[in-house]
Amino acid sequence: MSSNDVLKAARFKRGWRSGEAAARGVSAAGREALDDLHFEVSAQYELIDRLVRAAKGETRRGLLKVGAAYAALVGWLYQDAGDLGAAAFWRGMTQEVAMRSRDAQLIGYSLVNQAQVRTDLGDGWGVVDLCEAALEAPRSLAPKVRVMAMQQQAHGASLVGDRRAVDRLLDEAAGLLNRVDDELPWGNACRRTPGYLEAQRATCYGRLGLGVEASALWTQVLDHVPKTARRDRGVYLARHAAAAAKAEEPEHAVEIGREAAQIAVETGSARMRRELTALERVMRPWHHAPVGRELAQALAPVNERE
Repeated sequence: MSSNDVLKAARFKRGWRSGEAAARGVSAAGREALDDLHFEVSAQYELIDRLVRAAKGETRRGLLKVGAAYAALVGWLYQDAGDLGAAAFWRGMTQEVAMRSRDAQLIGYSLVNQAQVRTDLGDGWGVVDLCEAALEAPRSLAPKVRVMAMQQQAHGASLVGDRRAVDRLLDEAAGLLNRVDDELPWGNACRRTPGYLEAQRATCYGRLGLGVEASALWTQVLDHVPKTARRDRGVYLARHAAAAAKAEEPEHAVEIGREAAQIAVETGSARMRRELTALERVMRPWHHAPVGRELAQALAPVNERE
């Protein structure tokens, strides 16, 4: 099945029988996620599309890059809202536009975008395949794109239980981080997020069941995450709590989880709720103990919003 067929199937699955219907659906999600009553995908994306069709040469390629970045943003909005099918649709759209641009950096970025969705779906080998495709010609890629692909491939490796690959990929990415100095308008989390690679490693270690190692890393990472970065901080706290539980420290897990739950209620992030659901699973051995009841009480406001 071609990528176009996959995108069409994903669109039809949600009842979107036209591009306009898809735009309306994404607009609604964007308004909720961004708390912006005026957010509208249709008008902005259609304007870019019309300009692309009318443009030629470098102007056309520039507009295609803008369109791909815009589709990636919409995909992230859906991913954060918990609709992974719609996220996959728009991440796939990113690749469609990237291929039209014939820009190696943007194509690599679009593959990493798709790998992010496969990570949330738990498809480790799918993540590895997409990132290996992105890294097929590493010398043609900017350091930032290589960092993005390697760190995402590390997530895929953690999903299939390969710690050695996780450490190798993240160590290689760390060696490139100081060389990230391009002016590309997308994918800049690796240089603006404090402890970016340490957070990736802590997440991977948590998936691998390495609670003690992951918990120690999360302590370091969270010391440098500003209070204003609410969504990142909430996700990190939930993962830290799960790592503490895996390290047989349930009281510490509840203490951390309580703060994560408060942020989840304030932001309404579905991504954060998924992380807290994972925390509940890890805490099942203490379900009937006082500490388990404390966790249930802390998470009750989050569960009420579902």
